Amino acid sequence: MTGELEFGLSLALRESPISGLRVLDIPVHGDNRGWFKENWQREKMTALGLPDLGPVQNNISFNKTRGTTRGIHAEPWDKFISVATGSVFGAWVDLREGTGFGTVFTTTITPSVAVYVPRGVGNAFQTLEDSTAYTYLVNEHWSPSAEYTFLNLADETVSIPWPVALADAELSSKDMAHPRLSEVTPMRFS
Repeated sequence: MTGELEFGLSLALRESPISGLRVLDIPVHGDNRGWFKENWQREKMTALGLPDLGPVQNNISFNKTRGTTRGIHAEPWDKFISVATGSVFGAWVDLREGTGFGTVFTTTITPSVAVYVPRGVGNAFQTLEDSTAYTYLVNEHWSPSAEYTFLNLADETVSIPWPVALADAELSSKDMAHPRLSEVTPMRFS
């Protein structure tokens, strides 16, 4: 693992400019064998003010090469995102109806940093290292009939500063075919 870990940090919650999207600093304990962390610890995290996610599914995306880019997808469920190996540049765009629509936030996720993403916020990431395992908990089961909202990775309006230019990145044509922000219908929740 080439990314730097900050061992011994205290569990801490940081706010972002997107309403409900929070960044967590997670203690990572390491020795000559490797490292260990409590990735999701309900009692401690809810005590900090994080909503009780109530995970029902755990997903892992293994990404072979640096520059692999996925997103921008907003789903009708909450996510708790982290990495098991490697690191990613994470990007989020508020795609919910309201005054925050179009607000962008970016940060780097390492084993000692996790992000809580509320439903309706578009999520994307780009790997910063080869062999990165990106993992996320969700509080609803995946369904092909669920309503999703998508945004083009190269949208000029949100101007995400991808570390690896999209022309040089590993990505899907499907992600690049998503609409620009001006064509996105905001997600609504009752």
